[in-house]
Amino acid sequence: IMVARGDLGVELPLETVPGLQKRMIRMSRRYGKPVVVATQMLESMITAPVPTRAEVSDVSIAVFEGADAVMLSAESASGQYPIEAVATMNKVAVAVESDANYRSIIRAAQTEPEATAADAISAATRQVAETLDLAAIVTYTASGSTGIRAARERPSKPIIVLSPNMRTIRRMSVVWGVHCVQTEDAVSLEDMVDRACVIAYQEGFARPGDRIAITAGIPLGTPGATNMLRIAFVRQDGAGSS
Repeated sequence: IMVARGDLGVELPLETVPGLQKRMIRMSRRYGKPVVVATQMLESMITAPVPTRAEVSDVSIAVFEGADAVMLSAESASGQYPIEAVATMNKVAVAVESDANYRSIIRAAQTEPEATAADAISAATRQVAETLDLAAIVTYTASGSTGIRAARERPSKPIIVLSPNMRTIRRMSVVWGVHCVQTEDAVSLEDMVDRACVIAYQEGFARPGDRIAITAGIPLGTPGATNMLRIAFVRQDGAGSS
């Protein structure tokens, strides 16, 4: 979902746009749709090397509200300071996510999971990962639905999405809190655990002795069939054990 504030401001009264942005972000999160906030995020940086304080506040509000991504337009497409604009937006997003109030604000907008096995597994995975202080959540997905469900829960732990489909990897790259890795489908449960632990270790999310949560659909490779949650230990060689 693209929240294009410029188009909304043309079609609707300007004073209603901030409220609509908040509602659209919440509804997108509720229904598991990645949401991007765009248009005039750092508009002054088309011609200036630093943004206005109001623009910094605008970007931070979008991040605090739980948007999956914030997007530049003319600032990076035709502006005089595209690198500075991207770096500034990144610094603002990192600062917001490091704020002491960020987690509580995100959690306050938490939506209840749907009455399905896949949603229940995703909600349980977040709770288990935070209760047991796991290093990461690893999801196997062909279509991306498992990763999107995991991200909708906004866990405090990183989400590693493993998929054999490059199209899915590209689509998931804008989803909140997700790190994507292309890999072949696991051939067995043991291979699934080993591969998840090795990738978490190689990508720098887990160290030997850490534990990770793994979610997938059984039978393996079945799209949209998330029905399994497993906790695995990362061994000294980077492989895993249940």
